[in-house]
Amino acid sequence: MSSRAVAYTSSPLLAAKTPVWRSKFIVALVALGFFALAGRAAYVQVIGNDFFQRQGEVRFARTLELPANRGRILDRNGLILASSVPAASIWAIPEDVDNDSAEGRARLKALARLLDMPLPALMARLANEDKTFVWIKRQLDWDVGQQVAALNIKGIYQRKEYKRQYPEGEPAAHIVGFTNVEDHGQEGMELAFDKELAGKPGSRRVIKDRLGRVVEGVGAEVPPVDGRDLQLSIDSKVQFFAYQKLRDTVQLHKAKAGSVVVLDARSGEVLALANYPSYSPSDRTKLSGEQLRNRALTDVFEPGSVIKPITIGLALESGRVRPDTLVDTTPGRLTITGSTINDTHNYGVLTVAGVVQKSSNVGTTKLAMQMPAQEMWETFSALGFGQKPALTFPGAVSGRLRPYKSWRPIEQATMSYGYGLSASLFQMARSYTVFANEGRIIPATMLKTDHPPAGVPVFSARTANEVRKMLQMAAGPGGTGQKAQTVGYSVGGKSGTARKQVGKSYATGKYRAWFTGLAPVDNPRIIVAVMVDEPGAGVIYGGAVAAPVFSEVVQQTLRLMGVQPDVAVKPLIVANPVEESL
Repeated sequence: MSSRAVAYTSSPLLAAKTPVWRSKFIVALVALGFFALAGRAAYVQVIGNDFFQRQGEVRFARTLELPANRGRILDRNGLILASSVPAASIWAIPEDVDNDSAEGRARLKALARLLDMPLPALMARLANEDKTFVWIKRQLDWDVGQQVAALNIKGIYQRKEYKRQYPEGEPAAHIVGFTNVEDHGQEGMELAFDKELAGKPGSRRVIKDRLGRVVEGVGAEVPPVDGRDLQLSIDSKVQFFAYQKLRDTVQLHKAKAGSVVVLDARSGEVLALANYPSYSPSDRTKLSGEQLRNRALTDVFEPGSVIKPITIGLALESGRVRPDTLVDTTPGRLTITGSTINDTHNYGVLTVAGVVQKSSNVGTTKLAMQMPAQEMWETFSALGFGQKPALTFPGAVSGRLRPYKSWRPIEQATMSYGYGLSASLFQMARSYTVFANEGRIIPATMLKTDHPPAGVPVFSARTANEVRKMLQMAAGPGGTGQKAQTVGYSVGGKSGTARKQVGKSYATGKYRAWFTGLAPVDNPRIIVAVMVDEPGAGVIYGGAVAAPVFSEVVQQTLRLMGVQPDVAVKPLIVANPVEESL
């Protein structure tokens, strides 16, 4: 035996007798620890499994949204007004991006050039290394996204989305509207039919690693449901032409703004609705409220003389007068309860038809004062004044038509020729469908329809036909709207020039020029309404400013519709134009 073995056996520590309870206590502690671990394992694996499963999923499992392809917006002929194309949205995990090495900085410079971003702006987005997610730039062209991927920059990733395109641009902007970066409608038909166009996104459950890379799929994939296409009543060719002529007129007359509405006289379909100034739906940087406003639907104002045919129509319908009934407008002014109503000229004795042709305020007032206020109110209401248009479109307003019981005599008089009530250009255009449809007012729509509505009777067919002849006189020789004449087609319409109201008074030198009419006269196919706001080149009258736009839009629209000319084609000579009374 060695000396080391003798030392161990002779050690007093080994020779000491250990109490039995101590060894049992140690064994008990080991057993207790084992049971605690076993119990914890059982809790984690069995009893509390749901909680820990959720915690694990929160850290590693993700539900990826599979975007649906937004439906297209089409015009009545199937031409695309709005569609979606694949786009790449770039995002980053800032803490993983190498911006210290020379190679890393070179790649970031290349990335900034592809994204069309200043390098300092890109670096600012990546500055906070605590962030695990940050958008760099969204909805890039798909080929640009492929070039970004080719750079193979660690920490830079991309997601497939869809970007909206608007081929018609500015001319159709106020109808189509636009979507935001999340592909939700913000204006126009994009907003009005957002739910139908958007469809329903799908989903895919996956497990990701800390770098956001998909490791494996979990569960079944729910495919997206694409949005449905929307076909409008708009004719993109008519829309473009109407916008172009309106824009040229606003610029020529140095006006503040303008609007034009074209309706199908038989179906109530909106063939065109344009405003100027406008905007590009694909580039909405530095937008102003002036550009975004859909003035034809959202702006209301006193219509002035454009409403006179309705007042005259009521007088005819009531049987109080006939088209050849004489009305004495001498001496060109009329005083009611201390207020004086004036004509531009002293027209003397006019027929009822002549009152419309010459746009006499005095003659219209004398006819209106023969009727109870209630009759006028009921007729105006039946034609949609004071009511929000039944149109699936955001922002359409009701205008103002006060209850007839509150009308004073002077107010009834001024309402008969377009002051004291307010309406939008769209409401004014729709009201003229009563003259184009044998006395029936028909609903208007921006969706294509194959079933023309029956309409609601307001006037008799005889009254509607008589008023149409008067509108033809107003747009012909000796009328206020001679510049509305169109080569090859008979037209009828009424001009108007209304003072602009600012607060409770009228602004000095500020007017709105109107023209609303239909064509062809004997068998109307379209109704066109034009408004030019604050013409500032020395000419203010609707017959001189708005009527030429009406003329060109009517001619082009009827040709596109294939309507045969109904009058001999001959040069138009406008002699001795008449200025409508303000």
